[in-house]
Amino acid sequence: MRSSLYASAITLTLLLAGCGGGEHEDLQTWMAEASKDLRGKIPPLPQIKPYEPVPYTVENMVDPFSSSKIEPEKRGRRGAGQGSRFEPDFEAREARNSVMEKYPIESMKMIGFMNINNTPMAAIQVDQLVKQVKEGDYIGLDFGVVVKITDQAVEIKEVVEDSTGDWSERMNVLQLQAQEEIK
Repeated sequence: MRSSLYASAITLTLLLAGCGGGEHEDLQTWMAEASKDLRGKIPPLPQIKPYEPVPYTVENMVDPFSSSKIEPEKRGRRGAGQGSRFEPDFEAREARNSVMEKYPIESMKMIGFMNINNTPMAAIQVDQLVKQVKEGDYIGLDFGVVVKITDQAVEIKEVVEDSTGDWSERMNVLQLQAQEEIK
């Protein structure tokens, strides 16, 4: 039994050796010729520069994360800036006590236009309240003043404070709303 096992192993080895012979010899020669000049070339690693820390000095700079930079200072005091000629009069606003100054412009809608005695007026709706405004009236939370009223829009000049405490003017417009948009 042992001899038959050796005989089958030798036969199997000879069969495998015979399969790898001449049939693919041309392919093996071509592979050998094509790859004889190929050598992988890896470029050398770049020179590593040593780390040099850069000093960060903030002695004369404003801290970008301070609360005075994020939130403007409370009224009555100037912010980080020097105020400006546009700074509003808070006491006059309190004295006026206008209903239209208690709502933001974004919540208001122009729903009508009237011309009474050559004075243009607009009907403004906020919540369920409808008020008439004319040029020179104060409106909105940002110290807005109505500067122009046409049959299509109300132009408002507002005074706003930026994060540094400086006051500046900006224009805002309320467009006339169509009846179906109001509902």
